[in-house]
Amino acid sequence: MRINLLAMLIGILYGTAVAAQTFDYDDVASGRFRPAQLSGIRPMADGEHYTVIRKGNILKYSYAEAKAGEALLPAHDSDTTGLVAVDTLDRATGRRHTVGRQLHIADYAIAPNGALLIADGQRPIYRHSFTTRYLYYDGKHLQPVLADIEATRDAAFTPDGRKIVFSSRNDLYLHDLAQGTTRRITHDGAWNKVINGTTDWVYEEEFGFTQAYAVSPDSRYIAYLRFDESQVPLFEMMRYDGSLYNRAYEFKYPKAGDCNSTVTLHLYDIETERTVRIDTGSDTTQYIPRIGWTPRGELWYETRNRHQNEIVFRRLSVGTFGTPQAEQEVVYRETSPRYIAHETDRSFRWLDKGDRFLVMQESATGWMHLYTGRSGEALRPLTAGKWEVTQIVGNTAEQVYYLSTERSPLERNLYAVDLKGRNKRLLTPDKGFHTVAPGTGMKYYISTFSSAGDPGRVTICNAKGQTVRTVDDNAALRRMADSIRLPHKEFFTFTTERGDTLNGYWIRPADFDPAHRYPCLLTQYSGPGSQSVQNRWKVEWEDVMVQNGCVVVCTDGRGTGYRGEAFKKSTYGQLGRFEVEDQLSTARYMASQPWIDPQRIAIYGWSYGGFMALSCACRGDGLFKAAIAVAPVTSWRFYDTIYSELYNGLPQENPDGYGDNAPLALAPLLRDDRTRLLLIHGTADDNVHFQNSIEMIRALTDAGKEFDVMIYPDQNHSMLPDCTTAVRKRMIRFLSRNL
Repeated sequence: MRINLLAMLIGILYGTAVAAQTFDYDDVASGRFRPAQLSGIRPMADGEHYTVIRKGNILKYSYAEAKAGEALLPAHDSDTTGLVAVDTLDRATGRRHTVGRQLHIADYAIAPNGALLIADGQRPIYRHSFTTRYLYYDGKHLQPVLADIEATRDAAFTPDGRKIVFSSRNDLYLHDLAQGTTRRITHDGAWNKVINGTTDWVYEEEFGFTQAYAVSPDSRYIAYLRFDESQVPLFEMMRYDGSLYNRAYEFKYPKAGDCNSTVTLHLYDIETERTVRIDTGSDTTQYIPRIGWTPRGELWYETRNRHQNEIVFRRLSVGTFGTPQAEQEVVYRETSPRYIAHETDRSFRWLDKGDRFLVMQESATGWMHLYTGRSGEALRPLTAGKWEVTQIVGNTAEQVYYLSTERSPLERNLYAVDLKGRNKRLLTPDKGFHTVAPGTGMKYYISTFSSAGDPGRVTICNAKGQTVRTVDDNAALRRMADSIRLPHKEFFTFTTERGDTLNGYWIRPADFDPAHRYPCLLTQYSGPGSQSVQNRWKVEWEDVMVQNGCVVVCTDGRGTGYRGEAFKKSTYGQLGRFEVEDQLSTARYMASQPWIDPQRIAIYGWSYGGFMALSCACRGDGLFKAAIAVAPVTSWRFYDTIYSELYNGLPQENPDGYGDNAPLALAPLLRDDRTRLLLIHGTADDNVHFQNSIEMIRALTDAGKEFDVMIYPDQNHSMLPDCTTAVRKRMIRFLSRNL
């Protein structure tokens, strides 16, 4: 961090305000402004303790008492350098010896008997998936497990802690810890053909999970999904990697309107080693995004039709193992004239061992709310109002804990309500954004809070919402931010020419002078159901632009979330129409402010935001002096089935919705004499393929337009593994030159 010492001395000598310190993106990237947080939180079964990952070990803490953490993994010779004692086998001599190793814990699990399964390091596959090396700790020895099998991933204990289920090279395996033996459950896994027990690319990206199996509570059965992706089109992504000859990385990627994997559900009996296929119906185009077990051991699963406007939860009792199909029942069904938003397991859970359930739903009232249900009966609402429940945090036999936007759509607060919808209580009164990690049984929970002007704190609270102790109050960060007069978000609303009211914020320089005219940067994402305008602490590259004398502005236009179903789903079938109108309205609104220079307005976005930045640059008729689009979608026909079809329908049924608003079609409209465009993409982007930018370059070139391009070799959608900082520094330089 750089300090203007001369200005400071002058300020001290003459009694004037001390000039603010300055910072650059290196300070932001280093984490200097990042609030405290706990990493890898796991609630322990006793409800009194939790664990976190810290310094290459797993530490156990008491919720109630401020004690030092207890390291669960053995230190190497009482070493204080963070090395962990690992028992290894010398294959040459056959002898075991202990070595000190610095662990890189990517994930871990705790068995009922306290044994630990550690994922040490990770070799990324896609956004969530990775292969790893596993270590097993029985309380005495920490040693490699599954070491003789390549590319292990997605490992988990069976509920009794006696076995480990895992995947390798598209097949599912079972390892017996007592016997030291490994059993192969499936035998037909093959790259780009069949996947057992883990998800294909599009499920991983859009449904957000990779472990596609679930073990029954009695540890006898394993339910798993099988993906037949043989009919999914093959996509090739070029890799360079500094080699003399480039190579193509091939994987199955279903683009909008094309074939998905055929997904089937199977049940494996660990005792008899027999597998049966569960009858999930005749629709081979449907999705199966969730499988699991009720507390009393009934298998359940969710299906979602290709149009994603109907979801069904079915439950079956294992009963006679060979005939589970005969005992299925529909537990829950929801339909929508447009689509049903993707929800995770945070939106559903079983009550009373499976007799009832909790579910979040927006179809009934147009607002996402909480209901209890029972098979064959109408849902009973627990919450109501023109606000939304955003997450089921936890429950007891008497009440449910949830996060909602009741106080403001920009905030999240924790509430409790009983299971009859009465006695609702606000447990987090602070105005801002709360995330909550529940303890087992909800006796305690960990609350992480911040607001736009306050880095907040991490506290442990009891079920009544009372603070038991403060883990970190971010006092040092707060003092540092105050000392440099770090600018903060100021929230506003404005009404567009069409009568829509949008939420927004702006960040103005610390020495803001209303008589001065400032350049303005619009930053946005704008994707369906998203939210960028939030009352929470965040310091990013845009704040460097503020320090450099720019006003940064963000608004959430139509299609974004947490303002009701009508607002969110208004963009259905015409992605890029209303959202672009709203960002253009934002630019015009800012141009009307007396402290904004209307000739120096820019827009930026990444991914969906890149799609928006390109579209706004082309449709803005010179309104923007500069535009930056990073990893943009340039046609939704290039993007995956689940996401594109959820929000835009199938291209075979909605060709205009895919064609009219695509940046590729808008390229001739770019006023390159007034708008300087920078297009940025990584060549190894498995999500929004480099193809998008290649075709945009073609369209702009064919239209005779001038623009700038920056290509990052072998970087993915997040510009990993090497270039996240470089990209942001380049954007800062580009805007500094062109605004």
